[in-house]
Amino acid sequence: MKTYTPKPADIEHKWFIVDAEGVVLGRLASKVAQVLRGKHKPIWAPHVDVGDFVVVVNADKVRVSGRKAEQKVYIHNTGYPGGLRTATYNEMMAKKPDFILREAVKGMLPHNRLGRKMLKKLKIYTSPEHPHVAQQPETLPM
Repeated sequence: MKTYTPKPADIEHKWFIVDAEGVVLGRLASKVAQVLRGKHKPIWAPHVDVGDFVVVVNADKVRVSGRKAEQKVYIHNTGYPGGLRTATYNEMMAKKPDFILREAVKGMLPHNRLGRKMLKKLKIYTSPEHPHVAQQPETLPM
């Protein structure tokens, strides 16, 4: 038995749209990561990008459960001595609401070149309008 590898001619990238209003962050990120990887398709292979494009609208209305809004901390370092910077979920939501969802999905994708390629197919918008109407995205059920 030979290992099946999807050929470039077999791969069809569809477009999906997700409304994030009132959806829990982790559940949304998990579903989006599955579609970006292509695990919902029968031709899925772990070493080939067979996933679809995902457009997320209303990303600033995503919610978290429990006390994560006050306790969850995002950390980065400027690269200088003493340059550790922290921000809570509420602070990040006020500054960059799309960053929160992008980081959650990024953590669920492979940490290599293939994962970076998949992350480029994620389009996040904080309003209900988006410029991808021409691609005729289908609604992804949540």
